[in-house]
Amino acid sequence: MVQARSTGGSDRTKVIAGIAVVAVLAVAVIGYVIYEQMKPSTSASDAIPLAPADHTISAPAVREGNTVLVGKDTATVTVDVYEDFLCPICGTFEKTYGTEIKKAVEDGKVKIRYNVLPMLNRLSKPEGYSTESANAALCVADDGKFNAFHAALFNKQPEEGDAGYTKDQLIKLGKEVGVTSPTFESCVQNQTYKTQLDELMSKTSNDPVLRDGETGRFRGTPSVASGGKLVDLDNKNWLSDLAK
Repeated sequence: MVQARSTGGSDRTKVIAGIAVVAVLAVAVIGYVIYEQMKPSTSASDAIPLAPADHTISAPAVREGNTVLVGKDTATVTVDVYEDFLCPICGTFEKTYGTEIKKAVEDGKVKIRYNVLPMLNRLSKPEGYSTESANAALCVADDGKFNAFHAALFNKQPEEGDAGYTKDQLIKLGKEVGVTSPTFESCVQNQTYKTQLDELMSKTSNDPVLRDGETGRFRGTPSVASGGKLVDLDNKNWLSDLAK
């Protein structure tokens, strides 16, 4: 009898424990559902946060063909920056030197000519983000809003090998930074500047200044040149040296 009661008590304990586990799981599921319903929606079009205001260059930005020239007329030094919005090292370059570049430009010491290249198209999924983002940047530049757009794309940069921002997202970001041109959306959707960007990529790849001395190939992004010479980015003072 004792053994039977002991076994029966164990069974009841197991049943009670099972009911408790089910109850806990039910509460967890209900809580998750409520959380999902109450949390703010984050659609794909909300994925690109704007750059901090103190990181956006406040100086004229003008599209010149397939490049964008940023800076004041008083600047006597022009620096060419070659980059790709998907390039992770370009993102590091922006984080490392962005504030310094901003100050040098706003102080009227240098102008920056941005050569945004469609180099890494095959490294996004789907392919083509490098062209789409570079084209959108030129479209934005037509409306004078390149600086904020450029800073925002590097502030929240897609990872190489993953999906880049869609055309719709790029359009939304352009409007958020103040683009009002009625032709902006079609400029992005139709890749208006694709041919010019392909020409820029070809010209850059064949520029002897930007070639590696050993391989003879384009050194890649980021690359910086000024006065017909390649800038040594191993020198952390490269910008201040140019701005003297």
